[in-house]
Amino acid sequence: MNAPAKLNELMPQTVEFTLDGRAVQAFEGESILQAAQRHGVEIPRLCYKEGLRPDGNCRSCVVEVKGERVLAPSCCRNVTAGMEVEANSERALKSQRMVVEMLLSDMPEAGYKWNDGQMAPGERTPAVGQHGELSDWAQRLGVEVRPALAALRREQPAPDVSHPAMAVNLDACIQCNRCVRACREEQVNDVIGYAMRGADSKIVFDLDDPMGDSTCVACGECVQACPTGALMPKTQIGSQQVDRKVDSVCPFCGVGCLITYNVKDEKIVSVDGRDGPANHGRLCVKGRFGFDYAHHPQRLTVPLIRKPGVPKDFSDAPRPGDWQDAFREASWEEALAFAAGKLKDLRDTHGNKALAGFGSAKGSNEEAYLFQKLVRTGFRSNNVDHCTRLCHASSVAALLEGVGSGAVSNQVNDVEHAELIFVIGSNPTANHPVAATWMKNAAKRGAKIVLADPRITDIGRHAWRTLQFKADTDVAMLNALIHVVIEEGLVDEAFVRDRASNFEALRENVKGYSPEAMAPICGIPAETLREVARAFATAKGAMVLWGMGISQHVHGTDNARCLIALVTVTGQIGKPGSGLHPLRGQNNVQGASDAGLIPMMFPNYQRVDEPGAHAWFENFWGVPLDEKPGYTVVEIMHKALAPDDDPHKIRGMYIMGENPAMSDPDLNHARHALGSLEHLVVQDIFMTETAWLADVVLPASAWPEKTGTVSNTDRMVQLGKRALNPPGDAKPDLWIVQQIAQRMGLPWNYEGEECGVAAVYDEMRQAMHAAISGISWERLQRESSVTYPCLSEEDPGQPTVFIDTFPTADGRVKLVPADIIPADERPDAQYPFVLITGRQLEHWHTGSMTRRATVLDALEPMATASMNQGDLDALGLQAGDVITIRSRRGEVAIHVRRDDGTPAGAVFVPFAYYEAAANLMTNAALDPMGKIPEFKYCAVQVLPGGAPVPAADYGTGAVNAVAH
Repeated sequence: MNAPAKLNELMPQTVEFTLDGRAVQAFEGESILQAAQRHGVEIPRLCYKEGLRPDGNCRSCVVEVKGERVLAPSCCRNVTAGMEVEANSERALKSQRMVVEMLLSDMPEAGYKWNDGQMAPGERTPAVGQHGELSDWAQRLGVEVRPALAALRREQPAPDVSHPAMAVNLDACIQCNRCVRACREEQVNDVIGYAMRGADSKIVFDLDDPMGDSTCVACGECVQACPTGALMPKTQIGSQQVDRKVDSVCPFCGVGCLITYNVKDEKIVSVDGRDGPANHGRLCVKGRFGFDYAHHPQRLTVPLIRKPGVPKDFSDAPRPGDWQDAFREASWEEALAFAAGKLKDLRDTHGNKALAGFGSAKGSNEEAYLFQKLVRTGFRSNNVDHCTRLCHASSVAALLEGVGSGAVSNQVNDVEHAELIFVIGSNPTANHPVAATWMKNAAKRGAKIVLADPRITDIGRHAWRTLQFKADTDVAMLNALIHVVIEEGLVDEAFVRDRASNFEALRENVKGYSPEAMAPICGIPAETLREVARAFATAKGAMVLWGMGISQHVHGTDNARCLIALVTVTGQIGKPGSGLHPLRGQNNVQGASDAGLIPMMFPNYQRVDEPGAHAWFENFWGVPLDEKPGYTVVEIMHKALAPDDDPHKIRGMYIMGENPAMSDPDLNHARHALGSLEHLVVQDIFMTETAWLADVVLPASAWPEKTGTVSNTDRMVQLGKRALNPPGDAKPDLWIVQQIAQRMGLPWNYEGEECGVAAVYDEMRQAMHAAISGISWERLQRESSVTYPCLSEEDPGQPTVFIDTFPTADGRVKLVPADIIPADERPDAQYPFVLITGRQLEHWHTGSMTRRATVLDALEPMATASMNQGDLDALGLQAGDVITIRSRRGEVAIHVRRDDGTPAGAVFVPFAYYEAAANLMTNAALDPMGKIPEFKYCAVQVLPGGAPVPAADYGTGAVNAVAH
């Protein structure tokens, strides 16, 4: 949330009351239960859980309040001045014990959540019991069930194990409703309910469906909330004792949820959400149940070298379980010498432009920093990039140009303070599920969500208005909104006068973009455009959140320029509940970019061709540096296929944790480029599609096997700690990068634990002193998460920026007018459909991790394309049929599923599946400024029938599921 801005927020008011005969203080608005706990008085509680709305239904927390006839539930009764409370009076204890005994009497003989060997709060001996918190409180209150009461035990309901991740055993349910509140009020998924009356009352999923058949999205908030084990992760039924708990950060999307790994017998057995500033204990299905990829039998455990004479056939499907066909095992010394030696030889023979490196947004800041430093000082060029080029490069380009910073202005959960939330080009419930919960919570409190997207996604159920505009018409629609603001006198004149430049050019440009003129182009009625523009301009706070639907176009930079202009002319930036937030896709896209893992920028977005920055880094690193920006991801692929007489031909590459053979556009071209390299070094945890084309494969560490920092979409630098050791002879990525550097002649020596991670971080902090100088390694050890900009140890960080000025040359927003630029490729008679690509909830990026996670693969085991019912009918198709989608570059055969949120004339394909790789078809045309490919729009045919490629051999879920 936003940092406190007022003294009374920093210093809450207190009230005095009496607790068990002694005078104590409570904070204003604090419950009796919370105040008592702060003062060391433990009151039983079962339906209460911190973070959930208090419900007061179990009555195990009752206390005696002087002068009142009945006992009061302490969880939902606030303290008042002068109140006299007895938490341990004879009457209160008798009632507490009675409630606990009655609940315990209905429990099954064998429970599901044994708390054996665990210490109860304030206890010196372990609590013993089979029913979680209920057994714990029974033991502490000295409660045993009388035989006569046990004889009246209810008829026990049958178990429900239909869900891949969770077991439902309602014989252990005490109907505390914590799961209902977690599902309906926290996550706002509206799956779990409370049905029937009296003795027949029970917890149900949807319309009393089995959990596995319900609309459950497997966030697991219910299992984290359940006190007794009635809802449990299947991996941890029974004893809850583990060998250790290790705090870390979720390794998937950019929300940056803090987590705790539960480790037993050197395996992660479950994951809990921590009370981090981005998630406050919440997780999604990937964060909670996607952890066992780290233990998959296909993990790379020894260095590999390609066998002599084995060709790099880029059309050959990788066989991750049969790598012996193409590779042989090698020692680390041999593999490192070969990897670095050949790279060094290519550099010395063909010049500094002959090499390139792709770093990773899935690793740590320290790895990203060292990797880009290796390329710049060891390869001696700026040919370094990572997946930000494929997601938000155009957003960053527009933000740097317009507001002087590529990071977000406000954090996601600042939507709590917004009256209007404008979500465009993003499917947050699938791509950023925990961030979506904050939006849904805000909508329940009365905020207006506007969803602007060619596809109507799940967040549309919570939207006030849905703008389902025609794909590729973003600029037309956004300029129409700006036109209304200016035409109807809704401009924040003071803000524009004092804090913006080039407004007159913007005003002149949008004169021709009236809603009436743009309605036929974008497909949104003019009056709806006017209504949304008025609501945005007049809202107390209006916040824009966008995804790759904005950025992955040849006009992606223009799309983002329009969003910057919209918030500027309305004054909706630089204050709580307003501003600009490009949602980051991977766990460290923000941090990797900040650390300089991009070809035109040193760390902290200092241009490599700016003389002052260039001189500073030459002095800091002590080596001469290339003065020219390097090539980007797609440009590097072109240069790998350049003729031999091209002095900038890329001949060797080092790829750490990226999978361009799946993530790049026009995959046949990209795979051809990778297979044509003279030397390719791939560092990864699995035999990915890219590793299959390598000359050397270096086995690396998964996220739970390393200590390091990542920076989330909210500008929070967050620390993750190592929970496991890498398997076999795999090594930490940080160690491998340093070994390559040393063999290329760089005198690196980072001393300390965990491969010198603290020393690397401290060097990175110096390189990024203008952003994170106040975030020391020691501070991260204490606090886990600190928001930047943070310039001193006393600085709490700045969740909201641009409050008084913008970090531009003149301190003002630079408004840049944008005009309609059509997609590089439009539908025609031969290719009449539009292909839209993206992610889905259960899988992430290229699937190399999530498709090896048992639960995730079981939930979504096969590739499907989405089309609406009208298009299915027109083609004579039914859900589950096979179709062939063909573009001018490639084709896939894939099963089709019905999705009426997909517009007519469009087909949506996720890009996580090798056997139906969406990027075989996508267009590599680039945004000229952001150098980002046009993933979100190309022309395709859709034909009935075809022969799907067998699923890649990941060895987890079934591959013959039916598409629903």
